Amino acid sequence: MEQKIKWAMNDLLGKTAKVSTNFLSQKEIEKVKKFHESFPEYSRTPLRNLKNLATHLGVAGVYVKDESYRFGLNAFKVLGGSFAIANYLAQCLGKDISQLDYKNLVSDETRKQLGEITFATTTDGNHGRGVAWTASRLKQKSVVYMPKGSSITRLNNIKAEGAVAYITELNYDDAVRLTSENAQKNGWVVVQDTAWEGYEEIPAWIMQGYGTMAAEALEQLQEMKVDKPTHIFIQAGVGSLAGAVQGYFSSVFGEERPKTIIVESDQADCLYQSILANDGQPHAVTGDLNTIMAGLACGEPNTISWNVLRDYSDSFVSCPDWVAARGMRILGSPIKEDFQVISGESGAVTAGLLATIMTNEKMKEVRAKFGLNENSKILLFSTEGDTDPEKYRDIVWDGKFPVNE
Repeated sequence: MEQKIKWAMNDLLGKTAKVSTNFLSQKEIEKVKKFHESFPEYSRTPLRNLKNLATHLGVAGVYVKDESYRFGLNAFKVLGGSFAIANYLAQCLGKDISQLDYKNLVSDETRKQLGEITFATTTDGNHGRGVAWTASRLKQKSVVYMPKGSSITRLNNIKAEGAVAYITELNYDDAVRLTSENAQKNGWVVVQDTAWEGYEEIPAWIMQGYGTMAAEALEQLQEMKVDKPTHIFIQAGVGSLAGAVQGYFSSVFGEERPKTIIVESDQADCLYQSILANDGQPHAVTGDLNTIMAGLACGEPNTISWNVLRDYSDSFVSCPDWVAARGMRILGSPIKEDFQVISGESGAVTAGLLATIMTNEKMKEVRAKFGLNENSKILLFSTEGDTDPEKYRDIVWDGKFPVNE
């Protein structure tokens, strides 16, 4: 069966008063970045300038932020979990996060004041590993639940960071509900990037945590003498990452912000479906959410990020699995002197989509609508490396999920 890319322009753009992005402003994100920089493991992840790929695709520039180098965890997610946990601890201590850094938080004095806290979360792998890693570094505990079909490799990586972790028989959104119920019973603190009524503070902190990556990328682009990208392709599960990137660039550039394309799996395209509904409300998709893009297999939008994406993003795309597989192969097999980027299924879908739009004549209309041409400078975020190495090899070496245009 032919699996097509589906897309929609955001008809709601400019029709209502825009939600504030102040919580993702440069000033706020600088505070977040300063906290992350206090970890001994911190270093900026590379921004790869893929000049030859850009020439091949007929655009002015393709820049890929490679998050496989983040804190040695092979994915960006730790940025959100670590900042949210630190903010929660700061609140417990009656302090602002700007008054605390890694050394303060792991000191015996702080540990004595806080006592033992257990942080709980639901994850397909990367977020849970980040929460487990942070809890362990800050001398606290963690419990992690994973949806059915999750990778055993990812489960073992989470356990290796010191968490108690399980694969459930539930889809992602139902596993989130299970985590919330168990946390209430046991007095745990939920660290989830899915926001719902009454649970919005921690998801907002997680989004701010992701802002470090956006701020680094802009800083690195400007070091390359690129004032700003013309386009950002950003992947979405519940939308927290996409909302963070969108909110940061909107806050910095206002009406001159880059055009943003939100990219989802066609098996979990809640944001795309919400845009199609055209009523300004978030809409959920249900079922097993069976996609190779495990990090994007979320059926219920984060309400905070939905408001940001609805009010600032230009277009939304729903992609079959072959698009992500194509992106993995493109980034893993660079042209000439371009850097190789080892990108996992959820990290590579935007590269696969960009390449398909620019090289497939059937997508001529999409190119025109998105304003993609020889002057375009496109920013992509490869949010994970080969977090499931066996699956990575199945796709990149053995050709699973071939192109189906």
